[in-house]
Amino acid sequence: METEHRVSTLELFFDLVFVFTITQLTVLLADDLTPRGAGQVVLIFTVLFWMYGGYAHLTNQVPPDRTVRRVLLMLAMGAFMVCALAVPTAFGAGGVAFGLGYLLVVLVHGALFTQAHGRGVLWFALPNVLCALAVTAAGFFDGAPAWGLWLLALLLQFVTPLVVQRVAASGAAAQPEAAEQTVGDQLGGMNAAHLVERHGLLLIIVFGESVIAIGIGVGSLPLSAGIAGGAFLALTIASAMWWMYFVRDEGRAEEVFAQTPPERRFKLAMAAYYYAFLPVLLGIAVFAAGVKKTIGHLGEHLHTGPAVALAGGVALYLAGNLVFRGVLGLGPARYRATALVLALATVPVGTGWTGAGQLVALAVVLVGAVVAEGGRSPAARARGTAAESVTGS
Repeated sequence: METEHRVSTLELFFDLVFVFTITQLTVLLADDLTPRGAGQVVLIFTVLFWMYGGYAHLTNQVPPDRTVRRVLLMLAMGAFMVCALAVPTAFGAGGVAFGLGYLLVVLVHGALFTQAHGRGVLWFALPNVLCALAVTAAGFFDGAPAWGLWLLALLLQFVTPLVVQRVAASGAAAQPEAAEQTVGDQLGGMNAAHLVERHGLLLIIVFGESVIAIGIGVGSLPLSAGIAGGAFLALTIASAMWWMYFVRDEGRAEEVFAQTPPERRFKLAMAAYYYAFLPVLLGIAVFAAGVKKTIGHLGEHLHTGPAVALAGGVALYLAGNLVFRGVLGLGPARYRATALVLALATVPVGTGWTGAGQLVALAVVLVGAVVAEGGRSPAARARGTAAESVTGS
């Protein structure tokens, strides 16, 4: 029986600080809705989310239940705050500050992880340090050299899990009598309940960003019936996305992880809660940027940028969610896949008609997908079967 391990309030506090980086990225994208701005946001967020995942895995195995661990985790929070403050100028004057903050995040992570892995931490700590140094070096350059160094950091992140898994497999082959222990020690036999809860809490905080974007977009505008209606529509879209994960997926995801042998959870967690969660979280941030630019112009034709951000944000979220479900073997997929295509099809509604019209279309698409999926869910079919049995008797 797996020991109960829930998320601590310090971890939640940590997540609140981390999500400030997403808030900053939303602002950055809203101010520069171009391919260049989108590229910067993707690079910055991918690099940052790598280390967020590192800390989620860290506290899963090294709970912050001692004074030294708590202090070091707070130090990492401060370093993430520096990164967040530097996000708007990470590809400019703030690049070095961002890199140094990120380097401190990496060093604290490595120091804390030694308590679970000892010297084995070097297999992922050293690539993380090289990644941070690449990002820091990028702050000294402009243009292509800076982009190249950021891409190098990204490459190091994607290669590191493969290296760690290969090392673990080699250790298992060398010591077959302790193979399971070796793999578990090297990759981390993560607690299923903690893993799912931690990422669920992160997701709900990020959803809060889309709500904040509504208020920022309204600003000092008078609260008219149109503004109130637009805010209601934006909240409806966010609520439908919330429903898809928290009502349909979260509980089933925890069951899958609980049934997965501990030594195999690292690979599954990387696929579900890193690679798949990247577009999920980015999608919410992109949608929030679109809301911020749309809410004050509901009766007007939207420019291409805001219209693409609204539709693209929802589509990104759905794409990541579909990958998440595929990795964990959850279904069905057809309703969300259809919603993804229909969401992208709302761009002409915003550019050719009005922002309000596009929000209505997106709300109809997502709510329709939730309703259609609910009617076909296992729980709904079970209720129907039970009702038929009672009626038949």
